[in-house]
Amino acid sequence: MPGDVRIGTSGWHYKHWKGNFYPEDLPASKMLEFYMQRFDTVEINNSFYKLPSKDALAAWRDAAPREFLFAAKGSRFLTHMKKLKDPEAGVARFMEHIEVLGSKLGPILFQLPPFWTANVERLDHFLHVLPRRRRYGFEFRNLTWHTQEVYDVLRRYNAAFCIWELAGQRSPIELTADWTYVRLHGPEGPYQGSYHHDALVQWAGQIRKWKRRLRAVYIYFDNDQEGFAPRNASELRQLVGQRV
Repeated sequence: MPGDVRIGTSGWHYKHWKGNFYPEDLPASKMLEFYMQRFDTVEINNSFYKLPSKDALAAWRDAAPREFLFAAKGSRFLTHMKKLKDPEAGVARFMEHIEVLGSKLGPILFQLPPFWTANVERLDHFLHVLPRRRRYGFEFRNLTWHTQEVYDVLRRYNAAFCIWELAGQRSPIELTADWTYVRLHGPEGPYQGSYHHDALVQWAGQIRKWKRRLRAVYIYFDNDQEGFAPRNASELRQLVGQRV
């Protein structure tokens, strides 16, 4: 059975998407509804900065179609402030909130700080603390994390190495789970520029290969400048044969 492919954007609440994705007169309260009519997944980006309230999460859950999935970014309190140290209380609090999404909660992504070098022991303990019922991905911006030892720890827990692309730089194409997670941050700089058609064709080919061997593929565009993210996500969906 082919794997599930989900393609969307990182966040949806962008005023500067009005006129190039959202209608000019669309109120902010209608943005998510408009977005969900065109995509089947979105990455909750603001959960990195502040935990959404349970009421907000419940409202998103209830508004979403049955098959829609929210990916969620883990709190920077866990990744940037604590650097995965003593995670028990912080993980419990984060999960208590994010689990409100119920069956519409997809993978949870932890983005580690670019200045923090590899600490395999902390990563291993952090993964041990995370509840087993969910999928977890890890985005390592510091290259010291791109090692076989780190990949082996991720494989032990079926956690995904997040494949990323940023301003012409790309992480290794490493699979550490029976699913994968990709973040495309922009070809011209952080969150800037639109991906060329040829680049999207290459990603579509990669997705088709993954689809034959993996249970799920999640791809999120983070190049929010001028609404490039939803434009690129829509084109990639078409290239892999998904209805837009």
